[in-house]
Amino acid sequence: MFIIAGLGNPGARYQGTRHNAGFSVIDALADKYNISVDGKKARAYVGKGIIAGQKVILAKPQTYMNLSGESIRGLTDYYKIDVEQELLVIYDDISLAPGQIRIRKKGSAGGHNGMKNIIAHLGGQVFPRIKVGVGEKPRNFDLADYVLSRFSPQEQEAMEEGYEKAVRAAEMILEGEVDGAMNKYNRKVKPGEN
Repeated sequence: MFIIAGLGNPGARYQGTRHNAGFSVIDALADKYNISVDGKKARAYVGKGIIAGQKVILAKPQTYMNLSGESIRGLTDYYKIDVEQELLVIYDDISLAPGQIRIRKKGSAGGHNGMKNIIAHLGGQVFPRIKVGVGEKPRNFDLADYVLSRFSPQEQEAMEEGYEKAVRAAEMILEGEVDGAMNKYNRKVKPGEN
């Protein structure tokens, strides 16, 4: 069984913000595979389904971003999964252009507070993740304000493409093709190119 966790902040006021890119990918997966993410477990909304032949739990932690690890640790313990093999975390990255994605098998939090908390709670950083670009913070802009801001119409278009790429990358990872997904998506993408 796989847990695919998208990171974000709960509540309507954060819907559609840069920091909620992980939630948006979970929504896209849920729509595509007709999975209702309305159950509650370990302080997360969860939904069970089958993606790429694998049993999956789609999860949206409701702990607020900076405490994401509390929920993820609760889920991994409850479902008794192998974190290194059966956990996939999807989250926003300000170092990537809107809609660009990057896949990693492991790594540090890279300054992302949600990931810092997950790594701390899991006691390790070896688990696959998909980073979804939300654009670089403009100069003289507060980081917290920026990640809680919404996308321009042009950025939103790029983000929709990015969510689709993240869905396809997640499918490849579930099929055991993490290297193939990295080869396909871990490169600079020109606007409009998939």
